[in-house]
Amino acid sequence: MLFSATFKKLKQGLSRSRTQLNNRMSKLFTGSVPLTEQMLEEIEETLISADIGVDLSLEIIENLRKNFPLNQVVDMATVVAFLRADLSQRMTSKPGEAEGHEKPYVILVVGVNGTGKTTSIGKLAHHYSKAGKKVLLVAGDTFRAAAIEQLAIWSERSGAELMQKEATDPSAVVFDALQSAKQRGLDVVIIDTAGRLHTQKNLMVELDKIQRVIKKVIPSAPHETVLTIDATTGQNGLIQARQFSQVTPVDHLFLTKLDGTAKGGIAIAIHHNLDIPVKYIGLGEQIEDIQNFDPVSYVEALFQVRETH
Repeated sequence: MLFSATFKKLKQGLSRSRTQLNNRMSKLFTGSVPLTEQMLEEIEETLISADIGVDLSLEIIENLRKNFPLNQVVDMATVVAFLRADLSQRMTSKPGEAEGHEKPYVILVVGVNGTGKTTSIGKLAHHYSKAGKKVLLVAGDTFRAAAIEQLAIWSERSGAELMQKEATDPSAVVFDALQSAKQRGLDVVIIDTAGRLHTQKNLMVELDKIQRVIKKVIPSAPHETVLTIDATTGQNGLIQARQFSQVTPVDHLFLTKLDGTAKGGIAIAIHHNLDIPVKYIGLGEQIEDIQNFDPVSYVEALFQVRETH
């Protein structure tokens, strides 16, 4: 379980989705009542409204149906506890860590502009620097001056070094950065990439080229590819995740912008549809506002509904 202060932030971030779930579930249950087909349909619609997705919502309802026969008397607390357990189990995974890999541990960060990618990189750099690792940030979005400037600010804040070369082929910058990191025995290299619209073919070609260059210098790398997804985008996040995963294997999600407008179910939908687990969550704009994802806490914050009497 996350620390109480963090859990409080998480609850605030998922307040919109939780309120919607709460309102809909409260209307269904007034104390203990017999379970009906209509109630199951309402619960299904409630899950879909939280951006969990149609297919997964149907699966969950089938599970509910198997465990609670029609006309069995149930209360909201029992049903919510079942939903929590079902979703937590589906989202449980064992993400890889930087330990046990050759140096440097290479993290490739991908995502659409506006998803909080650069901020997330700064938080990751701080996360590893705080653990005593020597970190190098690589400005792979070389044709967008603002991206390089932002990364420079985050490198200063996090205590990480920065490799940058404006208006240069991104692959060349990545090659030089990895060679340097190997020679100097750095622990972690975090590579930023261009985040123009994910439908643009040239971006995908660029990503593929970067991957090949990385493997030329360090055959086992990238050790981790992280996709940033804005938690407020709902089902559009699933579309982004699907398109990026068609170009590059994505290991983990960094779920950003978990504020009061977050649509919490999207993380569950992406995990279910694409088997990409969430590893990190961003709970604010500060550099320390990063947490390792805990599915039990996440689902509890999403489904912490009040019982009506």
